[in-house]
Amino acid sequence: MLQRPRITTRTLTYCGILFSAGLFSAGLAPAFAADPTGDWKVEDGVAHIRVAECGGSMWGAVAWEKTPGGIDKNNPDAAKKARPTLGIVTLLDMKKNAANDKWAGQVYNAKDGKFYKSTIKLGDTADELEIEGCVLGFLCGGQTWTRVGPSIPSSPSNLTAKGALPKAGAATSGKMAPAATPTASAAAPKAAPAPAAGAPKATAPAGQKTAAATAPGQPADIGDICLLPEINKVTH
Repeated sequence: MLQRPRITTRTLTYCGILFSAGLFSAGLAPAFAADPTGDWKVEDGVAHIRVAECGGSMWGAVAWEKTPGGIDKNNPDAAKKARPTLGIVTLLDMKKNAANDKWAGQVYNAKDGKFYKSTIKLGDTADELEIEGCVLGFLCGGQTWTRVGPSIPSSPSNLTAKGALPKAGAATSGKMAPAATPTASAAAPKAAPAPAAGAPKATAPAGQKTAAATAPGQPADIGDICLLPEINKVTH
């Protein structure tokens, strides 16, 4: 009588390994998207830059200063020379290049009041952000910033950013639309208890480190940078 050959556990395991290897070689391995959002300490430690996605691009603004009270005295625009450097926009409209996981745009250097072309990308780890492009006395030769705050969820203001919402009455292609993004009221964190009299109001979203918590004597946290006028007027 013919006997059915037995498939051993070792054979099944070996086949499983080959199958898994085939998936990885076919490019079906899970991918982890790069996320440059969050608070980053610049290389010399004098400031933290908050990076967030606003209107489909990455933007960055000064969220903390080692020496509080700085002003943008070198700005060529006389009307801006007295504005505080806290909250000043430093990374402007940086758009993603999927081919090399970089974002390209402009950087503003308050040390000379000029704009420069620049790129940002995550370093060897998710806790390093590499800045490329020459900015006199600031980024010449490139810098590596260190993460000091978690990634930032999408701003509720992105729901009304340019191109984010379809025009009223526009015809659809017949394809199923993606699930709706939570409304601003649903996505916004619950209001915190009112601060004591005279205390600064922190406007940072839940989970973000406030400047006041980072260094005593600092002013209130700048919060959602997508709502800063300089960014909001471009993305909306």
